[in-house]
Amino acid sequence: MSVVSAAYEHEHLSDDPRHRAPLTTPGLTASQVDDIVARTPELPRAPAAWYAAFTVSAAVAAMFFALIGYLIVTGIGVWGNNHPVYWAFDITNFVFWIGIGHAGTLISAILFLFRQKWRTSINRFAEAMTIFAVICALIFPGIHMGRIWLAYWMAPYPNQMAMWPQFRSPLMWDVFAVSTYFTVSLLFWYLGLIPDLAVLRDRATGWWRKRLYGLFALGWRGSARQWHVYERAYLFLAALGTPLVLSVHSVVSTDFSVAQLPGWHTTIFPPYFVAGAIFSGFGMVVTLMVPARQFFGLKDLITVRHLDNMNKVILGTSCMVGYAYGLEFFTAWYSGNAYEQFVFINRATGPYAWAYWTMVLCNVVLPQLFWFRWARTTPWLMWLVAIGVNIGMWFERFVIIVTSLSRDYLPSSWQMFVPTWVDLGMLVGSFGLFFTCFLLFCRYLPMVAMAEVKQILPGAHGSEKH
Repeated sequence: MSVVSAAYEHEHLSDDPRHRAPLTTPGLTASQVDDIVARTPELPRAPAAWYAAFTVSAAVAAMFFALIGYLIVTGIGVWGNNHPVYWAFDITNFVFWIGIGHAGTLISAILFLFRQKWRTSINRFAEAMTIFAVICALIFPGIHMGRIWLAYWMAPYPNQMAMWPQFRSPLMWDVFAVSTYFTVSLLFWYLGLIPDLAVLRDRATGWWRKRLYGLFALGWRGSARQWHVYERAYLFLAALGTPLVLSVHSVVSTDFSVAQLPGWHTTIFPPYFVAGAIFSGFGMVVTLMVPARQFFGLKDLITVRHLDNMNKVILGTSCMVGYAYGLEFFTAWYSGNAYEQFVFINRATGPYAWAYWTMVLCNVVLPQLFWFRWARTTPWLMWLVAIGVNIGMWFERFVIIVTSLSRDYLPSSWQMFVPTWVDLGMLVGSFGLFFTCFLLFCRYLPMVAMAEVKQILPGAHGSEKH
């Protein structure tokens, strides 16, 4: 079969829809799509590089859970949190991972509703990333409460202590918003997997592979009735998941915006957080997809046009985020509030100025390279920019949370936050958990939605043009 040559890979991408690069390698057939995607799950043994990467990530994930056990046994004093910085790395990591999970639902649900065919080769990556990122995020609210064995106190049930959750608190809204988002995203991801799991079942040669893939394929045979029900259910979940993209991070932002703390009490937070979440989510998709398409031989399905489109989204949301940064300073100046003005001047010139300018460099300056087509179509360069986006978005959450808390109204209550080795270990460990889950996904499940890619192949719908 044909593969993407170096010349084709860097083909000039025209903005004219009639001359755009195709979404798959020309001449690709449905059976070749199955061969490409099923190649890795069907291997009797994974490549040595996969085992090396999995060993490292699993060891880091094991360290993460060991630190969680140490935290529970010892107490949250092992973190660097202090008075008044009660929230620090724990909530920073929570908001960061929730943001990472936004691109999955955006690519899968919103682009599906708008009939954007370029989503078909990348939606599976994004959906899997969403599930794993939300898993990482949900850990931090659970462990930051301290006495985790008393978590049931937050459940709304009659009890002898006459305790009842404060449902007016946005922290409680987070529980419902994030859990709903996780449930819908998981169902959406699994529903899309069913036809592809049936393909792996039919191609499997080993007994246990055939049984496992058959179990999770739910008896899929590809009949007209099954496809009819499947497409209705997929459309319903896409419609259900679309408002969640906007609502989940809007709810997360209200943790801050309903407070009276300078730097937090602002109405710009919901749209600001949503734009930032989509920005960081697409950055992580590119970070994962560029090496995966190279290592797993997916260039026939994930072409330079997919990468170009995602980089355009990163550029657009980078401009939104940069506008929000400037608007925050304007609002603080225009309000005439001395406390608000001090918070933002302190962010740019105070003891955490290094974090603020790292955020600006990674989130506003670096993505401007994507105005140039050569930057949007050069894999190694876009990968470096995407890593910078991930770094910058983590620092954005750190700047919002820590700098505002460490410099409150009264200078007598000011206190610097310094992370401990446990803080840093949990940050690194959460990435270990994320990459461990992602490597398992790449090894045993189809990384590209075969059924959806086949629908956009030339001739898939009779005389319909590609």
